[in-house]
Amino acid sequence: MELLLPQSLAEAADMVAAALVEERPLSVLGQGGKLGLGQPAAQPTGLSTRRLSGITLYEPGELVLSCGAGTPLAEIEATLAERQQQLAFEPPDASAWYGAAPGQATMGGVFATNLAGPRRFKAGAPRDHLLGVQCVTGRGEAIKTGGRVVKNVTGYDLCKLLSGSFGTLAVMGHVTFKVLPAPEFTQTLAIFGEDLADLAARMRKAAGTAFEISGAALLPAGAAGRSGVGALREHGGAVALLRVEGVRPSVEDRMQGLVGEVVGRSLPHLVLAEESIELWQRIRDLRVLPDRPVLWRLSVAPTEGVAAAKALSGLGADLFLDQVGGQIFAVMDDPRAAEVRALVAGGGHATLLRASDEFRSTIPVFQPQPAPLAALAARVKNAFDPRQILEPGRMTLAA
Repeated sequence: MELLLPQSLAEAADMVAAALVEERPLSVLGQGGKLGLGQPAAQPTGLSTRRLSGITLYEPGELVLSCGAGTPLAEIEATLAERQQQLAFEPPDASAWYGAAPGQATMGGVFATNLAGPRRFKAGAPRDHLLGVQCVTGRGEAIKTGGRVVKNVTGYDLCKLLSGSFGTLAVMGHVTFKVLPAPEFTQTLAIFGEDLADLAARMRKAAGTAFEISGAALLPAGAAGRSGVGALREHGGAVALLRVEGVRPSVEDRMQGLVGEVVGRSLPHLVLAEESIELWQRIRDLRVLPDRPVLWRLSVAPTEGVAAAKALSGLGADLFLDQVGGQIFAVMDDPRAAEVRALVAGGGHATLLRASDEFRSTIPVFQPQPAPLAALAARVKNAFDPRQILEPGRMTLAA
């Protein structure tokens, strides 16, 4: 792929404008670590934001940071860690999902794909933290939307629209986003049991308590064995994991209450402390799953998660449940798309996160939209990119 490497937003606008004149479609990327996500629609020419890099503003007291879209995620996280702050939505390192080297993620890619980790049910997704964007539309126009604080967002909140658009609407050149204090202390309650439905019910109960959990995942025996925690591996069965974060006295007090209210004396359990950080990073990056060629993400009602998980297991999948049981990550050898999509026919979404180019060219990777919603999405695309220059076919199956 030929790469265009603008060093400023104005230069990016000129490049898009030139592509318009030449009727030359563009792939939009940072380092290219997530090109395997979406329909296989890579173009001969790519526009990379990797040179639009660097932190331009960081005000720890105001909990706001601005940077070029090509700034590595690792650089942002290291800078925030020096001030005991974090990206609360826990962006995963998805590079390894597509065979790329770890650490390839850029902040533009984080917001363009809107991928979040286990804390999403409490902290929201990347789009919920995005305050402002400077970008170039498919018309070759440089625009700015949002600002440095939430109250600056007036009228249409285009930041939310651009996040999760996979570069199909605009090339992000500069992003401004919220950051939050990092927790001082973390503990994880591990509840062991053989009945997945019972463990899932306990997770849902925990989410409804006043103990403010920030992670709730259910690992079947196989995933627990790959958790990196010896005690979970040695148990040899399923485990429900509940994370509590904050200042140490508060965490310890809330954990004690959580054990009393959710576990009681009915099931074996243990409280993890120093292993917690690595454990939740492995869950975030899907390292508790084996390396198999097909990766699905299902979003269902938390009460339906176990039934969907059991059906997926019947299809030969290895899996685990996240987001209080409402999100399932499953790996398989064959996509079996019709059977997987049938599991969410009554409500929910099934996204094919990884499969061969050949297979992804035959089915919609993203959950098919109802006709009215698909028509609205097409009108939005036409408003930003009427000539279909940016990432044509990345999010929709070619007719």
